[in-house]
This record gives sequence, C-alpha cells and structure tokens, in this order.
Amino acid sequence: MPTPALNSPRSRIRAERLEARVTADQKRLIEHAAALQGRTVTDFVLTSVQEAARRAIEEHQRLDLTVRDSHAFVEALINPQPVNDRLRDTVRRYRQATGI
Repeated sequence: MPTPALNSPRSRIRAERLEARVTADQKRLIEHAAALQGRTVTDFVLTSVQEAARRAIEEHQRLDLTVRDSHAFVEALINPQPVNDRLRDTVRRYRQATGI
C-alpha cells in the first residue's frame, strides 16, 4: 500500500497520541493561555510543541560562529594545513571506531 504524500488530507489525520501528566497549576496556566488566544487546549499545546520542536531542531542544526571564528574557518578553507601524523592517527582511530 503506498504511503500518503506529506500534504495529502490522509497524512493530516490525527491518528497518533501523546500523553503528559501535568500539575493542576500547569493545567490552569495552559488553559488560561489557550483561552486568551481563543483556541482549544489541544490546539494550543500542539502548536506550541511544534514550534518548540522546530526551534530545537533548527538550533541543533545551526552553527553559530563569532567573527573571529568565521575568519579562522574561512582561512582554514582557503589555506589548509598539510596533513600530519596526528591527523592521520585521528582519522585511523575514527575509522576503527565507526567501521568506516
């Protein structure tokens, strides 16, 4: 059976479930925030969690460098240092450890 496309109506069916235990204070806070935005608790929680997940993924995938680090990185790309014994040893150990 073919897998539905990511944007097809079938892929948007809420068939999966998440559960979380919260304190009474947390629940009241979430309910209040959802009500202020005129949304259901479910919609508020799902939207908030999705936004947090996207931010976490983006932060994990992004590399932030200082100006000094950026210059050093570009310099290393333009004028790479010759391979030395230490680098060869590091590559050898990496390959042994990963099986590559």
